[in-house]
Amino acid sequence: MQVPRFKLGLYATAALLGLASYSVYQGTPPRDQVVLGTMLQGLSMAHFQPEKLDDQFSQRVFDLYLKRVDVNKQLLLAPEVAQLRRFQTKIDDQLKAGTHEFLDVTSQILAKRTLEIQVLYRQLLAQPFDFTVQETWETDPTKAVFAATPAAQREQWRKLLKYQTLAQLSELMDEEARKKDKPLAVTKVGAAASTTSERLRTPVELEAAARKRVLKYYDESFADQLQNDADDRLAEFANVIANTYDPHTEYFAPIVRDNFDIAMSGRLEGTGAQLQEDEGKLKVTDIVAGSASFRQGELKVGDVILRVAQGAAEPVSVEGMRFEKAVKLIRGPKGTEVRLTVRKPDGATVVIPIIRDVVVIEETYAQSAIIKRDGRNYGYIHLPGFYADFGRKGGRSSATDVKAELAKLSKENVAGVVLDLRYNGGGSLQDAVEMGGLFVPTGPMVQVKDNRNPAEALSDTDPQVQYGGPLVVLVNKYSASASEILAAAMQDYKRGVVMGSTTYGKGTVQQVFDLDRAVSPDLKGLKPLGSLKLTLQKFYRVNGGSTQFKGVVPDIMLPDALTSFAKGEQEAEYALKWDEIAPATYQPTNTVTSVEQLRAASAARVAASPGFRLIMEAADRATIRRKQTTLSLNLAAYRATQQQARDANKQQTAAQNALPSLDVTTLTADARPAPGDSAVAKRAARFLKPLRKDAALAEAVAVLNDGLK
Repeated sequence: MQVPRFKLGLYATAALLGLASYSVYQGTPPRDQVVLGTMLQGLSMAHFQPEKLDDQFSQRVFDLYLKRVDVNKQLLLAPEVAQLRRFQTKIDDQLKAGTHEFLDVTSQILAKRTLEIQVLYRQLLAQPFDFTVQETWETDPTKAVFAATPAAQREQWRKLLKYQTLAQLSELMDEEARKKDKPLAVTKVGAAASTTSERLRTPVELEAAARKRVLKYYDESFADQLQNDADDRLAEFANVIANTYDPHTEYFAPIVRDNFDIAMSGRLEGTGAQLQEDEGKLKVTDIVAGSASFRQGELKVGDVILRVAQGAAEPVSVEGMRFEKAVKLIRGPKGTEVRLTVRKPDGATVVIPIIRDVVVIEETYAQSAIIKRDGRNYGYIHLPGFYADFGRKGGRSSATDVKAELAKLSKENVAGVVLDLRYNGGGSLQDAVEMGGLFVPTGPMVQVKDNRNPAEALSDTDPQVQYGGPLVVLVNKYSASASEILAAAMQDYKRGVVMGSTTYGKGTVQQVFDLDRAVSPDLKGLKPLGSLKLTLQKFYRVNGGSTQFKGVVPDIMLPDALTSFAKGEQEAEYALKWDEIAPATYQPTNTVTSVEQLRAASAARVAASPGFRLIMEAADRATIRRKQTTLSLNLAAYRATQQQARDANKQQTAAQNALPSLDVTTLTADARPAPGDSAVAKRAARFLKPLRKDAALAEAVAVLNDGLK
């Protein structure tokens, strides 16, 4: 959540930067001691909920660190874990003393085990696997245990490598099948022409090629791990410590801070996919509106990137690869192609080609459309984020743009407006406050509170109401932060009907502090130290309840395929809990007075809707597949399961295409692009196409229509 136009976090800034006024250390201490000491002092002085450095804190750090360094329980043996448990209640004491024996001992064991496992996987991949045997592999790391002996660990790795080879073999078999369907190539030799076909590989050759792929992946992954130095290990340990305060408090090593700044600016050249390492997997957490991925349309939030290819080059596996290296592979100059092999949340694997580009700014801004129903015009506004140009006076902001879109919709005589905040992860707090003021008169929109001062109500002071008609706010599990503030305000003021699924539940504000500014100048030889992204405050609704942890519960719930796999704040480790404070003084508009009747009518339509039936069927399939964590290592069984998934996806697509379409058009003001400006028309077409088959949007319009009867 960006908050630079409000006076927030001033105490925290003073607390951290105040450290620079004196030297905390005598002489020149080790860099790791300075990083951890400065970070811990900042956490203790400025975090919203400071933690005591005690045995309980030590236990949390121990558990989370083991999970981060060996999430699948594939490296460490049970006796080694038992050996490390002597540090469970001592990490706090070591941090206070400026030592880190736990980190040193763990790093030594991991380095030794990494070399031993490297020998092991190479031995196992040197021999063919028998895929006719009926055996299974458990893919859920929470059900795994640390192997008690090297022999037991060898068996774990045998099954893991067999499963990964099986997946590669199945892909190679599909490639061979496509070769059969390709037209014969025509070649000319002198004056004569001949046809040739590409030779198909034998089953033995395919199995060997599959093992070679897996071997290449592990060789690259382990080579990357063996390159980790003391700074890498320190950064990982420091980030674990920060994450035990809450999931949004993080330590950024200098290179990670650079990546963070690029992601926040949205101006890098690349795919526009925001990524996060999640239990060893490279997961898509957001798609920057207007980016290359956004325009291409196939890469989605929740996808896991498995391999990356530069154009037609051989794909490189990024499973287990260091995050920074994987991201570097995906980024690249404008105009170049990257091909991403991704696993969808339902288990399907697809290859997505993307031409890298800079973010197309026009598509990152608010956009609107007209939806026609029963002789009425309804307005639709899509807001991808609460953006604001903080670095330039008079720059564009989301609140100003939404105000302009509402003005254009008023000229279209709309009978109601749908404000779409789905997949909107937040942004500028002030824009959320100002945007609330477009729909209600003056009054508080949100309350904020740090760990020392009374709550402060942030209010819109402009008495003008830009739009006073019927309003629906669409949200889903990926609506977070500023989106939740605005949706909650419309709900508390009874100004609009909130529809969709329960939001993410991120009700906290963070600020990034450069640790270099928090230490004495005589330590400049140790810089750069990295940065600390610190949770300073919580948001509270005007009714006093927090949006943290619980999110915003819609007035009208709609089925959503995301609910089967999307994670919210409640699933995050060490998330701050929900609480409440005294409500602010506000006067509901009572524009919405019949939620119960609207909810009942909507439920009846949803129950009979073919579109929502498809959504629920997709959600059910995804749920079933997520629960099926024990997978067969038999080739025939695996292929049958993959074919069932492909068939279901084909049926889903065909049924989706057969659904009736919404009557969606551009606004009159937007329908006249400059002569020769084909890009405007293409952007409009891309914007409107998915809306026509959007079941949630159709139901939102139906609810608006109900309210006018």
